[in-house]
Amino acid sequence: MGDDVSVGSVERLPEQRAGRREWTALGVLLLPVLLISVDATVLSFAVPHLSEGLAPSGNQLLWIVDIYSFMLAGLLVTMGTLGDRIGRRRLLLIGAVGFGFASAVAAYSTSPEMLIFARALLGFAGATLMPSTLSLLRNIFLDQRQRTLAIAIWATMFSVGSAAGPVIGGWLLEHFWWGSVFLINLPVMVVLLCLTPFLVPESRDPNPGRYDLMSAGLSLVAMLSAVYGIKTMASHGFSITALAALVAGIGFGVAFVRRQRVLTNPLLDLELFANRGFSVSVVTNMLTMIAFIGALFFITQYLQIVVGLSPMRAALVLVPGLTLAIFTGLFVVRLMRRFSIGPLIFAALMIVASGYALMTQLPTGSDAGGWLLAVGFTLVGAGVGASNTITNNTIMTAVRPEKAGAASAISETAYEVGAAMGTAILGTIVTTLYASGLANVPGVSDNLMHEARQTLGGALHVSGDLSGEVGSALKAAADVSFTSAVHTTSLIGALLVAYAATQALVVLRRRRRSVPAA
Repeated sequence: MGDDVSVGSVERLPEQRAGRREWTALGVLLLPVLLISVDATVLSFAVPHLSEGLAPSGNQLLWIVDIYSFMLAGLLVTMGTLGDRIGRRRLLLIGAVGFGFASAVAAYSTSPEMLIFARALLGFAGATLMPSTLSLLRNIFLDQRQRTLAIAIWATMFSVGSAAGPVIGGWLLEHFWWGSVFLINLPVMVVLLCLTPFLVPESRDPNPGRYDLMSAGLSLVAMLSAVYGIKTMASHGFSITALAALVAGIGFGVAFVRRQRVLTNPLLDLELFANRGFSVSVVTNMLTMIAFIGALFFITQYLQIVVGLSPMRAALVLVPGLTLAIFTGLFVVRLMRRFSIGPLIFAALMIVASGYALMTQLPTGSDAGGWLLAVGFTLVGAGVGASNTITNNTIMTAVRPEKAGAASAISETAYEVGAAMGTAILGTIVTTLYASGLANVPGVSDNLMHEARQTLGGALHVSGDLSGEVGSALKAAADVSFTSAVHTTSLIGALLVAYAATQALVVLRRRRRSVPAA
């Protein structure tokens, strides 16, 4: 297995079915997916602890959460096509080493700035992991029905990791400091580095052409500039700096697209978007993740601070929804053999929207809020699990095996852009509404009120340092303001998902099922 093999181009025939070795390789490739999904939910639960431990500002806290996704989004296309050229397994191993190192730096960060830098390194290394796993699957499983099941398992592993992350993170946060949530990455990376060379075959595009560094730079600068502009305007309102960043991002993006059209071997094959199933699935992934990750940003704070649950108990509230996503992600494979993908995506996302609609009714400081949120998030998990399987299978069946790296990179870019924008947009909305809705509390100085308005965790810290009645009044006011902000943000999330569902139904309602019938 040490030799390079262009899997899917010459050596293997399309009709070959995967055997025991290929399914074992799938198990190894699930490790990075498990790791990244665990990392995402673990950090969400660590937000209140980060707020107290490092005392970041509201803007710094958002950067800590989303710089990882920004770097991933900006580099995924570059890394996906790089894997097509140098070897997807080789890139996976390089990324595993980098991810382990960056995790250690993040765990022992001593300031918000240091943690932001470490998270950026994690994003850089993580960009090498995800496209490699999905593109390797595309080349290992050539039989369409087997590949659909393998992709369903791959997509479901996001839910497995999301379900395990809160439980692991809740236990760690109750027994150790917040940095321990990053150290759990290290043993997974060690296992991946030991098993991958022996079980996972190398694959690459046999005729990749010249690698264009200019395109790689344009894609990264365009993504970071545009997202920074949107994020800054959402946080602080209109400014010349934010507008300039947004315009620059759009300009670099246009230059990137134009360059791809004239290159003989483009970094991003724009012809992929001519396939309606591919393009709509990519957009659906992005919109779904905006709502999903944005919700996790405020759900974890609501459960731990407003309702008053411990990290472990808060994690258990989310586990039913995250676990159900595993079941629906696998069960929908059967439905894909019977129904068109447009109506299936519509049904799945309307379930998600109904879950967000329930969250608009969350009460303030009541145990009933935990139960209502558990039901709402269960609906969200069920719909997201099914939708992810359908869209990822549609994306990967639309491309030739040698272009799997580029296609998987686009798919992952949509995920990560959605994740980053979910925190940047919905996270900023809930933070801004919370700050504007928290009125001055008698007996609390202006300086302390300013600190309390930065984050809900900051308000909890300030209220704990004040005398009994004044501290209790500040805590109650912060809870009411944050819950009201959650109501509005949940409504926005519901409308966003409903739009994604309608778009999929209208564009793809006549598209035939993508999985052969039994």
